[in-house]
Amino acid sequence: MRAIVTGGASGLGAATAARLRSDDVHVITVDRTGDADEMIDITDGAAVSDLAARVGAVDILINSAGVVGPNLPLLETTADDWRRTLEVNVLGTVAMMQAFAPGMIERGWGRIVNFASMAGKDGNPNLSVYSASKAAVIALTKSAGKELATTGVIVNAIAPAVIATPMNDATAPDVLAHITSLIPMKRVGEASEVAELVAWLASDRVSFSTGAVYDISGGRATY
Repeated sequence: MRAIVTGGASGLGAATAARLRSDDVHVITVDRTGDADEMIDITDGAAVSDLAARVGAVDILINSAGVVGPNLPLLETTADDWRRTLEVNVLGTVAMMQAFAPGMIERGWGRIVNFASMAGKDGNPNLSVYSASKAAVIALTKSAGKELATTGVIVNAIAPAVIATPMNDATAPDVLAHITSLIPMKRVGEASEVAELVAWLASDRVSFSTGAVYDISGGRATY
């Protein structure tokens, strides 16, 4: 079994890579910086195509690469803020799916797990760009799940609440405090807890769920 994990150099991606390796999955991590097996920018379509040609067939695609974007009120955001965040969080995920899903379809088995966020369901104040991008990931997952439902390729998403990762180190303290206060368990999640859910979704233990969104939110989710 072979897997690709984007954003695999740190945070949830690194935790997921480690968890999959514990199941004897051969994991290839992809990132722009840090200690990754493949250093590429997933917003670069040519680079993604080249990666697919070099790496060859994979059975599992984990799209965890993402950026928070600006911590600003909506009316203070710029078009460039939106473009960059959507390029990474949405178009990068699309590029990876387009590059690696065809091989899975050809072989009749595959697992794709996209990282969304509770922000994509609830919307977080002063994180309109990030929230909208993650809502797009949720809709993308639902559409792809339906399109590939009879191919043997299962596409699901996870929607974490606040997790202790380097990405959240860049979140403004007041914003972080607000979104943590919404969690009934009154704590942030651990990367290892998220990785456990991802490992299950990436396995053949999941066989009748596709186009779904799995909350891992300490009770924050209300629908």
